[in-house]
Amino acid sequence: MSNLDPNTAPPARHPFIEAWRHFRANRSALVALIVLALICIGAVFGPWLYGTDPYEMVWAPFSPPGEQGFLLGTDYLGRDLTAMIISGARVSLLIGLSAAFVSIFIGVTIGAVAGFYRGWVEEALMRFTEFFQVLPTLLFSMVIVALFGASLPMITLAIGVVSWTAVARITRAEFLRLRELEFVMASRALGASRFKLMFGVILPNALPPIIVQSALMVGSAILFEAGLSFLGLTDPNVVSWGQITGSNRQYILDASYTVTIPGLAIFVTVLAISLIGDGLNDALNPKLRQR
Repeated sequence: MSNLDPNTAPPARHPFIEAWRHFRANRSALVALIVLALICIGAVFGPWLYGTDPYEMVWAPFSPPGEQGFLLGTDYLGRDLTAMIISGARVSLLIGLSAAFVSIFIGVTIGAVAGFYRGWVEEALMRFTEFFQVLPTLLFSMVIVALFGASLPMITLAIGVVSWTAVARITRAEFLRLRELEFVMASRALGASRFKLMFGVILPNALPPIIVQSALMVGSAILFEAGLSFLGLTDPNVVSWGQITGSNRQYILDASYTVTIPGLAIFVTVLAISLIGDGLNDALNPKLRQR
């Protein structure tokens, strides 16, 4: 005979375990996570496993895929496209993550301050946010890169500076929702400082929608870098998927694979990140769990 009381509720699961259970139930998100993990593993270990230098001219230009043992062919300079794709994965992912970090830092800071203090502080910060929101982001990033140079850090900074407004609005909305709840009032009554309330009490509870938006911003940053590279605003000394596409764009009719293959790499990666973002949204949003 069981000793368990049938009226006793089962122990509550840890929120992260519960979120992972719901995330696993989304098959497309789980497959996307596996695909992205393989891409990241290839970006980290690929250059050591495939030892060809992506900058070295190894064969005749525009050798089609499979010729002379080159799996993906060669580009307009005769460089191994396979080595360039593997090496470019690291740079493209790094740009995506770094630019997303810059956007999150700016957006969370502005959104948190606006949502916590309200009043004229909120009004000023949200007008500032709206100013950046109405600017054409691609054109604004092009101006930044053109003025300060097309180095990798500057491209990353330019993408981050023009992409933070969505995070700021989400953070502000969450702070406005949470700031008057009982646990925040209790922390305030216990003498918690404003900084502690903002970043130690409210922000951890506002993270789920920010995490979802952050995941989507990584994919957007990769697309952004590809767009700048296609327009020639990139560092020619650094191989990325966008740089491969941009440097071969004028030969798209003669050797379309030099543009199609890195374009497919960008497409698969951004699609995987978007599906993961959808899975996170389902897993972290209690309302969506009940669908």
